[in-house]
Amino acid sequence: MHPRTRIRLGLTAAAAAAGGFAAARPTLMSWPARVRPGFVAAVSLVTGTAAYVASGSAGLRAAGMPSFEHRVRRTITWGIAGATIVGAVQAAKGEAQSRLEGGGRAIEPGFAEAPGLETVSGGPGSLVDFATVGREGARFLGSSVPSEVVEKVTGSPMAMPGVRVFVGFDSAPTPEERVALALEELRRTGAYDRSTLLIGAPAGSGYTNPTPVDILEILLRGDTAAVAVGYGLLPSFLSLDRVELAARTQSLLLEGIAADLAGRAHRPRLLLYGESLGARVQQAAIPGGSRDLDRLGVSAALWVGTPGGQQSVAFHAATADESITIDRPEQIPDVLPDPRPRVWFLEHDGDPVVRFEPTVAFRRPPWLAARPRGRNVPEAMMWTPGITWAQVMVDTLFATHITPGNFDSRGHDYRADLGGVVPAAYALSVERGTAERLEEALRALEVERARRVGET
Repeated sequence: MHPRTRIRLGLTAAAAAAGGFAAARPTLMSWPARVRPGFVAAVSLVTGTAAYVASGSAGLRAAGMPSFEHRVRRTITWGIAGATIVGAVQAAKGEAQSRLEGGGRAIEPGFAEAPGLETVSGGPGSLVDFATVGREGARFLGSSVPSEVVEKVTGSPMAMPGVRVFVGFDSAPTPEERVALALEELRRTGAYDRSTLLIGAPAGSGYTNPTPVDILEILLRGDTAAVAVGYGLLPSFLSLDRVELAARTQSLLLEGIAADLAGRAHRPRLLLYGESLGARVQQAAIPGGSRDLDRLGVSAALWVGTPGGQQSVAFHAATADESITIDRPEQIPDVLPDPRPRVWFLEHDGDPVVRFEPTVAFRRPPWLAARPRGRNVPEAMMWTPGITWAQVMVDTLFATHITPGNFDSRGHDYRADLGGVVPAAYALSVERGTAERLEEALRALEVERARRVGET
């Protein structure tokens, strides 16, 4: 064997081994048993192949190669391969989108009955056709807290049924018409006469976490309203191209509510809530940060699990003077600063959705350089250019493991944190006994929703 060939093969084997070692290191989330071995093998193959090609290119350059003909042939080959891969991905994505949109429109049998409350969209007198709210809208609208739950937690009867307004992607053809429909629903239901109005930003599928609304309905004994307007039917990872449309929808809603409230003698406290892509969307709708919150009259905002990236960094900076960022309820200070923080970011230290951003590919992120490391960031996790980025990307696929009623404060699952953080962020006083009963009630409500989702 030629010495140059032996050197080339040695470099290839060393690179493959180093890549496999880095790929096998612990990451933020547990992966299914078959995934990590496959990932390690793939990374070993890629790093080994890259080393083999690079060493060959170095040899060719040393020998005065590659020729013009060789470069042209290589460019054409890679171009055809790339076009084939892109075409296959686009075809698969189109088919997946079609199936997922159909699933997003289908209302489950357990939520198929329209709400019986006049204060809920789709109910008696509603301007929203219940058949158009989609799967997530039906779940949200069909989850009003029963009066007996309110009394069990607070010790007092429900004062009034809560207002829940949801306008689905299919409820009207354009963002302007969807928002106009939502505003009419808010007026019809008397939402502006309530003590609080929560403006939610759904995820890509229309998912609007009912838990924050459950908490408000319980603690305020129904004297609250919530509104959300959908902008699509696909999961968030397939809705990234809709962020601009979603932000415009959210901006129209915020501006419309502010205009409705202008000059009113009674104004409800305006609260904002966004989770995951919904948090990114709501932040994009108020690029001025604190200035926009002032202009719109927002009392408090809670953003949960905001996806990482430059947009998130910039928004944190835009609200730095009045914000607090926590990993879990235990980090809420016993004595909050004065003035009280208006903006709350709930972001797990080990949430890969929060930590995943392009710069991880070429720069060690602060959360891996910090000592001590944050909660659920493994001490043995290491940073390797390119590989860590791929690891965290795979982590995002397994960031949420939901067992109804079994709340777990880990990864992108924030259910265990909301019972403590929502009242704190929205300045609601809760005694210890009430807080304990609230947690029990939230788990029971989720189990009941899961039962209805599973009904056939």
